[in-house]
Amino acid sequence: MSAQPVANAAPDLVNIEIDGVPVQVAKGSMIIQAADAVGIAIPRFCYHRKLPIAANCRMCLVEIEKMPKPAPACATPVGEGMKVFTRSDKALKSQRNVMEFLLINHPLDCPICDQGGECELQDVSLGYGRSVSRYVERKRTVADENLGPLIATEMTRCIQCTRCVRFTSEIAGTYELGGMSRGENLEIGTYIGKTIESELSGNIIDVCPVGALTNKPFQFQARAWELVARPSVAYHDALGSNLWLHTRRGEVLRTVPRDNESINECWLSDRDRYSHQGLYAADRVKAPMVKRNGQWSTTTWDDALSVAREALKSVSGADLGILVNPATTNEEGELLVRLARGLGSAHVDHRLRQLDFADNAFAKPFASAIASLDKVKSALLVGSDLRYEVPLLNHRIRQAAKKGAKVFAVNPAHFNFNFDLAGEAVAPPHELVAELLQFAKVAAESGAAVPESIAAVVNAATTTDDHRAAYAEFAVDGAVVIFGHAAANHPEASWLRAIARFIAQAAGAAYNEIPAGANAVGLSTIGVLPTAGGLDARAMLAQPRKGYVLYNVEPPYDFADGAQAQQAMHSAQTVVAFAAYASDALKDSADVILPIALTPELEGTLVNAEGTAQAVLAGSKAPGEAREGWKVLRALGGSLGVAGFEFDDLAGLRDGMTERTTDTRAVLGQRASGITLSRVATVPVYRGDAVLRRAGALNSHPLNRAAAIRVSAEDAGKLGLADGGNGRIGDSVLPVVVDAAVPAGAVWIDAALPETAMLPPYGAAITLSKA
Repeated sequence: MSAQPVANAAPDLVNIEIDGVPVQVAKGSMIIQAADAVGIAIPRFCYHRKLPIAANCRMCLVEIEKMPKPAPACATPVGEGMKVFTRSDKALKSQRNVMEFLLINHPLDCPICDQGGECELQDVSLGYGRSVSRYVERKRTVADENLGPLIATEMTRCIQCTRCVRFTSEIAGTYELGGMSRGENLEIGTYIGKTIESELSGNIIDVCPVGALTNKPFQFQARAWELVARPSVAYHDALGSNLWLHTRRGEVLRTVPRDNESINECWLSDRDRYSHQGLYAADRVKAPMVKRNGQWSTTTWDDALSVAREALKSVSGADLGILVNPATTNEEGELLVRLARGLGSAHVDHRLRQLDFADNAFAKPFASAIASLDKVKSALLVGSDLRYEVPLLNHRIRQAAKKGAKVFAVNPAHFNFNFDLAGEAVAPPHELVAELLQFAKVAAESGAAVPESIAAVVNAATTTDDHRAAYAEFAVDGAVVIFGHAAANHPEASWLRAIARFIAQAAGAAYNEIPAGANAVGLSTIGVLPTAGGLDARAMLAQPRKGYVLYNVEPPYDFADGAQAQQAMHSAQTVVAFAAYASDALKDSADVILPIALTPELEGTLVNAEGTAQAVLAGSKAPGEAREGWKVLRALGGSLGVAGFEFDDLAGLRDGMTERTTDTRAVLGQRASGITLSRVATVPVYRGDAVLRRAGALNSHPLNRAAAIRVSAEDAGKLGLADGGNGRIGDSVLPVVVDAAVPAGAVWIDAALPETAMLPPYGAAITLSKA
């Protein structure tokens, strides 16, 4: 007999019964989804709630009333009045038979398998497997794949659930894995034995239900039951992905995603997953260090704080600049502001890679919720290598593109998107403003009021039918403009920002600027910005101060102009560094190094791109005598007698925190002229901060490409450069790569590399010759 319909059921719901439990579920849902909603467990291997349905493992076979054969719960849609039995004799017999088939060729190597203790196959076989195998023939074996430095393989364990295949195709968008042969000979691989190069590749470890794909850096280090899971937040981009730090005796051994549907869903980028290796680099500072007579030596906290105090007292507030890492927590940022004000300095900033400060732009929360970006109808990316700037934000836009959203891009190079663009304009940095103006001209032709500051240049721009067609597709309900790092760090960013905002306003689109740092929004709110008469980060270097405070900043890599930063540090009378690493460059510049904890080792607050404040808890121990930054700042501020350092604990600090208002300016910077060849300088995905630069597995990954001069074939021909040869920029000689992604008039040289950190900054005129 059929399940009785519930009175007044919504028209988009159906009534079914699972193991005697009445359930109302949306039309089109699968039985397994309905069972999960009411907590009825159905075994599965191939099914994953975020992946397309494959129905190839058959582990979820269930009995359905009036159906002669068991049906897969993951691929059988619900129907009105359906009665499902997941624990009947027929269902259990089917599930046990499938389990026996899956174990026929599976090796019994659980004691040496890294998946042991958290393996779905182990769990299900305990409930549905036979205690003795009836299979006596020889088991098949499969050669392992070399998938690169991040993922270890043992393909004989593979049960061909194809979760990894579906992840790379549907989520990562790289189509790097597939199945070869069929039946018992089916093998999952990369066809030609290549490394997986997706920036999200580590997620195939999570979706794999067996030990076929495991974490290579973590391999054989610990058992699952030895680890303590501590909640934390990713700090390498402004998304703020939620994650678990798996620690043993205070040391992070691996990182896995923590579900948060509104931010990172159940995924984690490789950058956040593997960066913990950098926490334990050889140059990690474990004790305070002081330079005396040109020689560094470790010392006590009392001595180091005394040296820092005297150093800061030796320069006036007007001659002191405070430069702050944009991933610094709100609490640390608050104390840095109090320290600056107590010392009489208005020069404090966290916008280290910004070149154009004419409009005093700083990070603000998105106009769109992160969770809504996979539902947009159109998007315009302005100066954004979105896939590597914020990998899981790019994932949201890719999902929207798969649903039919039109995505357009205006960039200084052809960036490697993993979805098709509806339109793309690529122009060298010195022509990027002119390129975006053409799009703005169409918006003006639609009748939108053009702001006075850009009216003249917009009206003078030319446009084409292609621009008009693109704008018509873009200007629909549900449109967004995403302003990326390649625009925000551009030397004419104020122009690009004003034009992009006008386009968004004209099209009724939400304007979202990607913050340049994990807590740039929080630091801007706290007021880690120059006050009246204060110098911004670039001006502090262009007009060198007598003293600097560097807070978790590593020159020259963390600055827009590394050479300028190094020169300013060398010319300073004193440099006090709060640092986690004692790099050669820092030791060359600083006078005292105060060791501080990194984000996984401290308690604090980070605010992500949409303005959500997320608490970070100390998941691991800082090495040696390193301390949480707020504690070091409290000790230093107290010894200086500065107001605002009288609290006893973090709660006392938070009680006194307030938001500080800062205004942008309706001012546009100087336009460049007379440039024929300019530099594109993007930060590689695994070189964005000091921790990433020390993460061994990430730095050996192919995405972390070697330093090179990348030019178009046209410019290479004009300059007499050959692919594979060498080119010279000033005193630097680098290999030349002729790259179709680079427009004529541009030279693409990645930033934050030892070979490139001292080269002219992004957008600067480049003189390039054959070496």
